[in-house]
Amino acid sequence: MSYAMAAALQGAVYQALLADAGVQALVGTDVFDAVPSGIVPDTYVSLGPELVRDRSDKTSAGAEHEFTVTVFTTEAGFAQAKDCAAAICDALVDAELTLSRGHLVALNFYKAQALREQKGAARRIDLKFRARVEDN
Repeated sequence: MSYAMAAALQGAVYQALLADAGVQALVGTDVFDAVPSGIVPDTYVSLGPELVRDRSDKTSAGAEHEFTVTVFTTEAGFAQAKDCAAAICDALVDAELTLSRGHLVALNFYKAQALREQKGAARRIDLKFRARVEDN
């Protein structure tokens, strides 16, 4: 197993979201690895936790990364958050991302959870994706 491609995968996902016209139309460049301190945008995207499992075989080192991309908004209702979530899925599912190390075999949507936050004043959608990467 190797965790060596984790940073490369995260960087490629981040760049894909920033470059996607659909995501840009909804959040501009408000895609964060770490949410900035101070005043944050009304709607933004944050890269979140990941769980990595070994998927090596006899020919190459590999891993499956289950990672979360979160949409957060203070807009009323879930419509804005769901539009953003759809754009993120469109940008990432089956994307042909170029990694700085290794290569992406597959990138698929796994599941999502929509939640109310801040006593109902905000909405959050956690999107989980699974990416299979190989280091060869």
